[in-house]
Amino acid sequence: MSSGIPGLRGSDHIGFTVPDLEQAHEFFVDVIGCDYVYSLGPMAHDDDWMAEHLNVDPTSVVRELRFYRCANGANFEVFEYLPQPGQRDQPRNSDIGGHHIAFYVDDLDAAIAHLEGHGIRILGEPTASSRASAGQRWVYFLSPWGMQFELVSYPNGKAYEKDADVILWHPARPAE
Repeated sequence: MSSGIPGLRGSDHIGFTVPDLEQAHEFFVDVIGCDYVYSLGPMAHDDDWMAEHLNVDPTSVVRELRFYRCANGANFEVFEYLPQPGQRDQPRNSDIGGHHIAFYVDDLDAAIAHLEGHGIRILGEPTASSRASAGQRWVYFLSPWGMQFELVSYPNGKAYEKDADVILWHPARPAE
């Protein structure tokens, strides 16, 4: 038996929930530079569809969801639900389910200056990676609602790619 999902091609989209879709729209389109693609909603069901298909309370209501395309990465499917009792805050990286989304940029310093110009909170100073990721610089930042994002740049590749069996894309190597 082979390992892995047959026919896997890569990531298609990343879905997440925000507290205010208009605020998220402004952030993704005006600050990050993503393209708005389309929206759906509202979505509600009077049976167990929401629990069965989305693993949420069956009475949950998706106020609206929007799709965004951000250059050549995965699309974002951004949900706004009507608030539910017991709704949790935005997780941190250290929390179960904690996460962040990283954007590759050509010029890390210019990208940071752009975000700062929009009032976005940058977490610390850019960090130069070492060991396997030598050649990379990165920094985290927060969306207006507290979701964690990262900027990364490695224009000459990362150290681990020199001897890796699987070579990842990086800007110094033309696409095949």
